[in-house]
Amino acid sequence: MRTLSAAANPGGLLGEFYISFWIPTAVLTTALVIKLPTIVRLWRDPLLRAVGGLLLLACAVFVFCTPSTIATVNRWTGVPNISAPWCYSLITAFGGSCLLLIIAWRNGLADRSAATRRAMRWVVAGYSSVIVALWLLFALADVPVERLRDLDTYYATTPFMREEILLYLVAHCVACLITSRLIWNWVRTEGLDAWLRWGLKLLGVGYVLNLIFDACKLVAVTARWCGADLDWLSTSLAPPVAALSAIDIAVGFILPHAGQYLHDRWRIRLAHHELRPLYQLTRTVHGDGVPFVLRATPELRLTRRETFIRDVLLPLTRRIDADLDRRSYDAALGLGHPPAQARALASAVSILNAVGSRGHAPESADATGGPDATHLLREIGAVSRALRHPDRIEAVRERAAAPAESVALHD
Repeated sequence: MRTLSAAANPGGLLGEFYISFWIPTAVLTTALVIKLPTIVRLWRDPLLRAVGGLLLLACAVFVFCTPSTIATVNRWTGVPNISAPWCYSLITAFGGSCLLLIIAWRNGLADRSAATRRAMRWVVAGYSSVIVALWLLFALADVPVERLRDLDTYYATTPFMREEILLYLVAHCVACLITSRLIWNWVRTEGLDAWLRWGLKLLGVGYVLNLIFDACKLVAVTARWCGADLDWLSTSLAPPVAALSAIDIAVGFILPHAGQYLHDRWRIRLAHHELRPLYQLTRTVHGDGVPFVLRATPELRLTRRETFIRDVLLPLTRRIDADLDRRSYDAALGLGHPPAQARALASAVSILNAVGSRGHAPESADATGGPDATHLLREIGAVSRALRHPDRIEAVRERAAAPAESVALHD
């Protein structure tokens, strides 16, 4: 019986999957807050202005298209359904901002050609004209009965209101169709950053959902023209589709920024962690470590640790045994390690030997240290990773010591 009832009334079934308009509003606001500092700092960038405008308009659409807000605006103005041209204008402006975003995104600051500026002017002029026409048509229409959820279908056959509804849907559909096609073409471009590619995919899905929203509305309105009743497409299916679209678009804008930010934070923390073995070793030489600062950023902590290690290693490299370093490198290669890893293992053996010989061996006369001192100071991360494998270091040390012992016995 439940299946038959759902088939007879699909709107009731879809009502169970209702998505509050405040959810996409919150997600869109989060995206805008994340982007806002960059937008303010680089206000002259047309791409960032377009992103900011699009997110702001998307937030406004969901705030003002909520039934409670529609009723409030109607009550404050004293004009029944005045929210209709206002919401339609916001949706139309959102469609125009999508096109402006794509134009700015494709061309950027590097291509501010006359054709680009002309295209942006055409978009602004065209969608501004549509918004003016929406208000003129509303002024000519007779819409005395307030409708909070089903205005599109209720007034689908009303003169002038019929044209207004069709105009905003077509304008929005054209913008989303062009935007969606250009985004999916961009997704297939080679060499995109992974975070940007996934962000574009989510944007593409969001605009496809926008097209589904338009299709639902247009089919419901056309059904009214033909004397049929498919209002559930407009009142029950279109709103959750619009909400999902907004969430996808918001996450699509957030993902490249947030993903790259998290990736950078992870890379910095990983580099800081990888330096721990070498840092602990250099602390035994210096007798102290980097002072703890509670509010230090991860970047600052990494820089301070790197500086501390290099400051300790610089005088220590004067005690490096160049012959041991060379033999350790050859030994590491002989044990099957690749050249880069062999270089790090040889440096680790040399450092450990220099630390152990402090106070027993004179400093090298060459102030610049051994032949690999520059490499050692530059590749402290690789050396620190090598120190995490004492078994490998011991194997290299034993193999490097064998030729020297042979020579000593021969003498």
